[in-house]
Amino acid sequence: MSRHALCISPHLDDAAFSCAGTLARLAQAGWRVTVCTVFTASVSNPTGFALACQTDKGIAPELDYMALRRAEDRQWSHVVNVEVAHWPLVEAPHRGYDSAAALFAERLPGETMWHTVAAYLDMVIAQEPPALVFAPQGLGQHVDHLQVIRAVMAAHPVPVAWYRDTPYAIRQPDAQPSPLLPPDLQEIGVPIDATLALKIVGSCAYTTQLPFQWGGADQVAPKLRAFHRAEATRLGSLGHAEAFLAAPGVAALLNAH
Repeated sequence: MSRHALCISPHLDDAAFSCAGTLARLAQAGWRVTVCTVFTASVSNPTGFALACQTDKGIAPELDYMALRRAEDRQWSHVVNVEVAHWPLVEAPHRGYDSAAALFAERLPGETMWHTVAAYLDMVIAQEPPALVFAPQGLGQHVDHLQVIRAVMAAHPVPVAWYRDTPYAIRQPDAQPSPLLPPDLQEIGVPIDATLALKIVGSCAYTTQLPFQWGGADQVAPKLRAFHRAEATRLGSLGHAEAFLAAPGVAALLNAH
């Protein structure tokens, strides 16, 4: 029976941009890899800042923006050979975070979405306990990413590999992991030379996001290659790598063949 890896992605592209090289590597090694994306629910007739998050990307108001994004995610999953699940929870702009600045500020008073996320996570883990869980470090401090971290911490899945939220890690090279993460984690590099091309092709499936996140489709490959080369160099190795924070002993799982 193959081992199961569970990746928790706050939004429809976080796992793809952040750790798809490692997920593809595990899939090629015979793991069953499931990516659960938390905030994917469609909202009818969005208004205000929530609507602007759609129209500023050239998506007409009458279109179901999240349906487009879920379709992109399914296309990505075929490229990297993982399974995807979309949880029916709404993104922060639909929960009262009414500006770009608010997305990276304090939680709104009474915001307890992480309890709901934890409940979904508990159900998934109970159905098929994973050998390894992936979750974001919270680079950039996006409120949705922090809700996911709180939920993962509450669920206590072991072991967890905390991935570097990308492209935040590219735009903010000095960004620090959320203080919500456990103490005494070590940084682990995973070589992705064999799967970097899959990561690049898969990332390009998110066509609604490429201009905003990368500056255009033609920028995805050079930016990812440069970033992952720099990650490998930073960690003292050659080639291209993805970096994770994890408890001692997780390196063997991350580098499974």
